Amino acid sequence: MVKYRKASSMLLCFVMIIAMLAACGSPNDEKKDSEASKPPASEAPKGDDKEGESGEAGGVSKEGFPIVKEAVTLTMMAPDVGVADWKEMPVLQEMEKLTGIKLEFRNAPQDSFETKKNLVYASGDLPDILFAADIKPAEQVTYGSQGILLPLDKYIDEGYAPNLKKIFDEHPEIRQSFTTPDGHMYALPNINLSAVWYRGPVWYNGTFLKAMGQTELPKTTEELYDYLKRVKESDPNGNGKADEIPLTSVKLDDLRMYFLGFWGIYNEKVYADKENKVHYTPQEEGYKGYLTFLNRLWKEELLDHETFSQTNEQKKAKGKNQQLALFSDYFPYFTLDEEPSQNNPLMTPVASEIAGTPVYGKHPGISANGTFAITSSNPNPEATMRWVDYMYSYEGATLFGQGPEGLLWQYKDKEKKEKEWLPVPDGSEREEYRGKLTPNYGILTPGMHSNDVNIGLRSEFDLWIDKENEEKLVPISKPPMRNVYLNNEEQTEASTLLSDLDTYVKQMEAKFVTGQEPLENWDKYVAQLKKMGSDRIVELYQSAVDR
Repeated sequence: MVKYRKASSMLLCFVMIIAMLAACGSPNDEKKDSEASKPPASEAPKGDDKEGESGEAGGVSKEGFPIVKEAVTLTMMAPDVGVADWKEMPVLQEMEKLTGIKLEFRNAPQDSFETKKNLVYASGDLPDILFAADIKPAEQVTYGSQGILLPLDKYIDEGYAPNLKKIFDEHPEIRQSFTTPDGHMYALPNINLSAVWYRGPVWYNGTFLKAMGQTELPKTTEELYDYLKRVKESDPNGNGKADEIPLTSVKLDDLRMYFLGFWGIYNEKVYADKENKVHYTPQEEGYKGYLTFLNRLWKEELLDHETFSQTNEQKKAKGKNQQLALFSDYFPYFTLDEEPSQNNPLMTPVASEIAGTPVYGKHPGISANGTFAITSSNPNPEATMRWVDYMYSYEGATLFGQGPEGLLWQYKDKEKKEKEWLPVPDGSEREEYRGKLTPNYGILTPGMHSNDVNIGLRSEFDLWIDKENEEKLVPISKPPMRNVYLNNEEQTEASTLLSDLDTYVKQMEAKFVTGQEPLENWDKYVAQLKKMGSDRIVELYQSAVDR
């Protein structure tokens, strides 16, 4: 849980900051009560809720607040990281007052959410809203065509999402990337056009670098190998024990994306090169180079031998104990359990024997999977669309990302959107307290990130991260592949093929790395992938890219 909580808690830098609406109104609210519940003009979209002027349909206003003339209750299903009861979160309480929409939560623990979501699809016992639900393209196509998920483009085009419509008008490629082959949108993305990290990056332990007199970071795979070997042999933590772990991971999921870039690969499954030619990563020669390198590290105990068995919490315990030299996390101090500092440098991707390396799979600017959907059980999709649209505004992003003004922050100059931090009310760590204020903590939610949300709040550490990214990642970066959709027939075929391929690839990755399967059997492995349909996967996605 800590991993996910920390990984998305970085509201100050690159995490996509979003905002959410929910509110409580009374069915018998008078006009004056309605007016009193509106936010100041600077906090709400222009317009009012007067009938005939705001464009109401079924009691739903297209402009102003509250959204509905009579109170509406909707059910929401979302993953819960377990920090606080959503019913008690000040952000949701504040938004209930603002919109007139009350939410009833059908949340599931984050680690079992995917299973619960699939059961909901199968049973037909649908919530009204799927929120932060990691709605994959296959789900959007399949359940959209079946009528389980409603097409959202209708409500966007009819004026119930002015903030989102503005973003789409300015960046039509975003709308195109989230439009399925039948011409509809069944889920909404998280939008962050300034993002760099697609996965958590990799960090050096600065204490080890200093102890070993390492003034320059490795630039090639051979230099990286030499450094890791020195770590194992030179006791950089100074405790007199050979307990240093040069490189660690959790099932390689936290390293794979970064390390594949050393061999010219942008994504771990399917990616398109500079000529928009699609590749299936697990059968590429670069993938073989990646496996060969990790196997070399494994044989010499430079890669943690608990990589395929440990949990993220166990990995972090080793970091806290000053045993790790190179590791992945959203920020290094999460693993090392220390204060944020500039002492632990971002790993510079290293070059391999393949020409044109390294490369880095940069964040595409939108989430690959959907973060929000309206189901067929929803009695008021127009109001729901207005509700989620607030998250794509500056005001909504500020509220949902940082909590209501006066708790963790306040405006220093509201006209310039400049903010300043307040002392944490209970004296705890700021991010831990923020997790009690808003659901935007540890999960990828709908909405957008805007740089002006953080004016005045960014620390020296945040600015240092910007500099590290600009120097080490941005020059070699490229989005892995634009978001593409297969049609129903293609998606059914691809899902069936990938289900078996993914299982086989993960099993063989572990076997190749640990030496259970010799790399001399690479050709046999590739032949098996082709037999299982890997070339057909390339054909299907190539068609989608070409479209």
